[in-house]
Amino acid sequence: MPQLPAARQPWPRAAAGRPPSGRDTGKPLWYTPVAVLGDVAGALVPAYLAFALTDGVPAGIHSAVAAVAWPLVRAARGRYAERLLGEGGTLRPALRDWLILVGMLAVVRAATGEDSPFLLALAALLPAAPTSAAVHTLVHWHLVARRRDGRAVRRTLVIGEAKAVDGLVGHLARRTEHEFIVVGVCPVGEENPQSLAPVAARLGRRTPPRMTADSAPVLDAARRLGVDTVLVVPGPHLSGTRLRRLSWTLHGEGCRLVVVPGLTEVSGRRLNVFSVAGITMLNVTPPLRRGLAAALKSVTDRLGAALLIVLLAPVFAAVALAVRLDSPGPVLHRQTRVGRGGAPFTMLKFRTMVADAERLRQQLAARNEQDGRMFKIRRDPRITRAGRLLRRCSLDELPQLFNVVRGDMSLVGPRPPLPDEAARYDEVELRRLDVRPGLTGVWQVSGRSDLSWDETIALDLGYVDNWSPSVDLGVLMRTVRAVVTGAGAY
Repeated sequence: MPQLPAARQPWPRAAAGRPPSGRDTGKPLWYTPVAVLGDVAGALVPAYLAFALTDGVPAGIHSAVAAVAWPLVRAARGRYAERLLGEGGTLRPALRDWLILVGMLAVVRAATGEDSPFLLALAALLPAAPTSAAVHTLVHWHLVARRRDGRAVRRTLVIGEAKAVDGLVGHLARRTEHEFIVVGVCPVGEENPQSLAPVAARLGRRTPPRMTADSAPVLDAARRLGVDTVLVVPGPHLSGTRLRRLSWTLHGEGCRLVVVPGLTEVSGRRLNVFSVAGITMLNVTPPLRRGLAAALKSVTDRLGAALLIVLLAPVFAAVALAVRLDSPGPVLHRQTRVGRGGAPFTMLKFRTMVADAERLRQQLAARNEQDGRMFKIRRDPRITRAGRLLRRCSLDELPQLFNVVRGDMSLVGPRPPLPDEAARYDEVELRRLDVRPGLTGVWQVSGRSDLSWDETIALDLGYVDNWSPSVDLGVLMRTVRAVVTGAGAY
């Protein structure tokens, strides 16, 4: 558990509607200039180098325009806002901003008659988005490290019915990358929450006739605990009227109010708030399953897999020879797995176990180290000497590129289960099969076999619900690091 920040002084009552200065998220002041300088350098340096290599093109002018235009686009899109810096989700926004930059500069080219080679100009701008994403990712890692130490956080009071409070506090406690540290709870009704946070106040079940009956205990608790933010979980006894009145009081004191709708693991891009007849509504768009993005994924998967097969042909040959010389048996292991929609297919792998591994599995069932549907043993006696190295480097998975070309699998997706594993899935776990299984995925880049079954399901369902091309690109980039470190591979 991260250490809580030292308690702050209670707010003075004559605060003129604002808490004292310095009561913020505690993000270092250098985040903004570093983000801006990173964007300037990411546009300036590549553009200058690209145009400097071309005769007759003024490199200084073109690179200066790129260096000014890129941060302006980012600033106009709110990327340097203090509340967003370091909060993750860097690649997708950078790609969107880059497309706006390209479109804007294309209009400028047409209006001014600028005649530099278009492909050269486009190539000069290409590094801007990944460089920006890399800088913002470094800022994110720094912020996460601070929050694990109990810094750069908001002291938070949670209001809601006991079970709802327990669910929210427990969910927040399992993560360390967010800004909320719960220092107290305010249950609605007489039931006591089971969370470790102390009960700082209590509200009645019925809407009180006087507004102060709700606001007074909440404000008293907020002042005593030095609270920055109040999280509210609406329920049958916390009506819209009560919530609205509570917001008046909290905002009058300069305290942030956040309403938690109860949705979990839903990407922000799928949510939008709108108002109808004075009622605030939250729209949740469906996951991407069809359309241009899905078609592009299918085409990219097959073309990418085919290209990798050609490029890695020498590696295929070397691994096949090593498997053949290490132990008797076939080079390739063919295994029935369950794919999209529950359809079975034959998955290919380089053999890493003895030839009769499937028969021996039944004898080792009692040694399973996984707590769910998967079968994993850290020191599995069936694995050969060459197989242990292949698993450590993930080279045994390479033949699945042929599965990707055939359309049975995708480059990125959930792990394909065995038929007996899938047969025991409940209705929630079956949702993993709504997309094609992947050669790599969020599970593989987040710890692999070191994860519990519940953690594996949560990661896979998050991918299934919130898939986008930028998510796939991020997973592929993280796969390189996972293969190099070998974390969770056994």
